[in-house]
Amino acid sequence: MEPQIADLARTAGSTVVALMATDAWQRARERIVALWRRAQPDRADGIDGELETTRDDLLAARDAEDSEDEETRRELSEEWAGRMRRFLVAHPEVVEELRRVLDELSPALPGNDQAMNTTIHMRAEASGSGRVYQAGRDQHITER
Repeated sequence: MEPQIADLARTAGSTVVALMATDAWQRARERIVALWRRAQPDRADGIDGELETTRDDLLAARDAEDSEDEETRRELSEEWAGRMRRFLVAHPEVVEELRRVLDELSPALPGNDQAMNTTIHMRAEASGSGRVYQAGRDQHITER
């Protein structure tokens, strides 16, 4: 099972780091910390802090707008893959739960068009000179 755990840990590490710069970050952080809280409650708060520190490092590298951004992302992903691997080896009972968490979070990954297959229902009314602008995604309005 070790090769499967290593693959899952690599996927988890890269997914967690990729989500750090997205709107889904809070949900991802909560789900990962919840895994630790169930398996190692004494380490959960530390993991939460380490996730936030990693996010700060990632955002700082991104804001620097230099070639270190991709290198930093790769290093942080590898670091979290190692943490995840050690966690899964020590607690194999959470392997399936981690898979479910990753399945749940994968639509929020940058560049994943799966999130665009969502049905959105909108309703609006305007009266008089009122205007209504609605969008299920990007909206560009040019008025003169």
